Amino acid sequence: MAALLLAVVMVTLLGWLPLSAAAQGRNGPSVTQMRLEQADDGVYLTAAVQFELPSLVEEVLDKGIAIYFVAEAEVFQERWYWTDRKVAQVTRHMRLAYQPLTRRWRLNVSPVPITGTAGFGVSLNQNFDSLSDAMDAVKRVGRLRLGDLSDIGDEAQHQVVFRFRLDTSQLPRPFQIGVVGQADWNIVAERSAKLPLEKQR
Repeated sequence: MAALLLAVVMVTLLGWLPLSAAAQGRNGPSVTQMRLEQADDGVYLTAAVQFELPSLVEEVLDKGIAIYFVAEAEVFQERWYWTDRKVAQVTRHMRLAYQPLTRRWRLNVSPVPITGTAGFGVSLNQNFDSLSDAMDAVKRVGRLRLGDLSDIGDEAQHQVVFRFRLDTSQLPRPFQIGVVGQADWNIVAERSAKLPLEKQR
């Protein structure tokens, strides 16, 4: 009897697993667009990420605590005789915070980590009337400068790896401890693709 009960429980659990995995795949963060462009002053990557901000993260933002996102891109040159060579790497750091006095959302964008006063001096600041508008700006990672054309190379296609994540390491210490193991804070997306180098329109 016990063996039969155990078998029923196992079959039930196994029946839930594919549904759960499918739901995660459908709702999980993903990189929906990547575009490589050549301009007069270098080569740029534009990407778009799709995800829903969990309510727990929204609650933290509403309390005036900033959250941080990181976007990273790498370009590799394929070599038939050896491992691929990395020819470019760039990182963008984003800090999103609610300003209670103005009731607006501020987004800081910087090529270096924004910690304390570091990063603010080289950051681009944008203000938004709603969290939705601010998140749209976070999800559109535009014009990441990868380098000069001479650095990237003039091949017909380039192997590009793009990563996007919520950086919990910059949260206040009590929150860092509290988010361990919580799926709501695990916002990560990655995509690797061969992209043609398009002329800037």
